[in-house]
Amino acid sequence: MSILESAGLALLRRFDPETAHGLAIKALQSGLTPMPRPVVSTKLKTQVAGLDLPNPVGLAAGFDKNATALRGLSRAGFGFVETGAATPRPQQGNPRPRLFRLTQDRAVINRFGFNNEGAQAIAARLARRPAGMVLGLNLGANKDSIDRAGDFAEVLRMTGAHIDFATVNVSSPNTERLRDLQGADALAALLAGVMDARAELPRPIPVFLKIAPDLSQAELAEIAQVALAANLDAIIATNTTLSRDGLTSADAQQAGGLSGAPLFEKSTRVLAQLSHITDGKLPLIGVGGVSSAEQAYAKIRAGASAVQLYSALVYEGLSLVSRINHGLIALLERDGFANVAEAVGTDREKWL
Repeated sequence: MSILESAGLALLRRFDPETAHGLAIKALQSGLTPMPRPVVSTKLKTQVAGLDLPNPVGLAAGFDKNATALRGLSRAGFGFVETGAATPRPQQGNPRPRLFRLTQDRAVINRFGFNNEGAQAIAARLARRPAGMVLGLNLGANKDSIDRAGDFAEVLRMTGAHIDFATVNVSSPNTERLRDLQGADALAALLAGVMDARAELPRPIPVFLKIAPDLSQAELAEIAQVALAANLDAIIATNTTLSRDGLTSADAQQAGGLSGAPLFEKSTRVLAQLSHITDGKLPLIGVGGVSSAEQAYAKIRAGASAVQLYSALVYEGLSLVSRINHGLIALLERDGFANVAEAVGTDREKWL
């Protein structure tokens, strides 16, 4: 981390978390954010669900909800970027404060509630996206919708021509009863609608499903069965957790979803279980608590074809992306893997 980046992070921490996040987005928009050189290596190039990625380290949804900082993010060294979540209509989300830093725990709690400017505004920005980046959109549902399942398909119809993949997000804990859509029958019906919407697009794009970490093995098996039957292209494991085990920070009991370091083991265990259940039939993307090359590598060896991060950027800055990629190259060389794809799932049993 450079002196300039360290000073910038220290300055942001003087503001409340949501204001700091807004300032970080503005810095990216204005080109003021220091950018490390992208890490280029054949060891890192990989393919997930037909998408050619320059490296396996992606940005998780939620950082750039409204697709306003894509130009800056396209130069930050990510292998792929996921924006959103987008809902059909704009919505304010939950009242502030709704974002909390848990510095002692290297974690974050959020209860945003799908605040965004709506799919129409976001689609207009996606249409002007920078060339050369692999870009996806997280699909959400309006809180007051009478047909939440239908909302996901509607957002895809409005935006799908401008993105490389779409993620069905039924695992946010911040919209009441949204996680009920992870049940087998409800999920199958929802995914059928999304796949019908995909068939209407000018070109087919991969559709992913993002799941919660707070699921039993039986629920995971059920979701995997539905995902395979629906011909989904990948599963993202996992979203934030409702668990508060072992936290020490003052805001530890705030309502919302917990992300960051405390989520690493729980999310990686779910990832390995899914890898075991699907036996490699479905690509997996690991997210939750990644803040180092070693943790990214652990998720890859547990079954992830790629990883995503977000909360660690609060503490480590954007240079973390290049540090992880450099570290992955060294770890792959140490273990004799010619490419990151060779390492996927090679240490899965450790997490079962």
